[in-house]
Amino acid sequence: MIKVVRAEELWQQAGAYYVRIQAMAKKHHITLRQEFDEHDSPETKYIVLLDEEFPVATCRFFALDEEHAEIGRVVVLPEYREQGLGRKVIEEAEKWLAELGFRTAVVESRIEAVGFYEKLGYKKDVNRVLYGEVFTCIYMEKEI
Repeated sequence: MIKVVRAEELWQQAGAYYVRIQAMAKKHHITLRQEFDEHDSPETKYIVLLDEEFPVATCRFFALDEEHAEIGRVVVLPEYREQGLGRKVIEEAEKWLAELGFRTAVVESRIEAVGFYEKLGYKKDVNRVLYGEVFTCIYMEKEI
């Protein structure tokens, strides 16, 4: 049974960090400095999905302004993929964002994940391509 945690305490956030390191940083040779940036701050909110008490999926979000928040670092451990956990973690983040009064969720999607976000109702802006150190991303947003 998968449990949803709004990771507001450091020990819960450690679960988010664990999933990110195991599933993304190792696979794509992302340094800790690249993975953990200025958006991993005390104001950042994290969703962690647990299988029993083991962290298996995560995302983070942070305010861009009073109405917009960005969801990012959406990661599912490889052995838990294709079970709808990516969708679940996004839906839980959107629910929390709405409760906090945000009206629009923004993602900077890796090119290969655009279809995933489109299925969740996000619209891409092909004129806003972001070239990062590791990935090329496309700006997407959704009214929540």
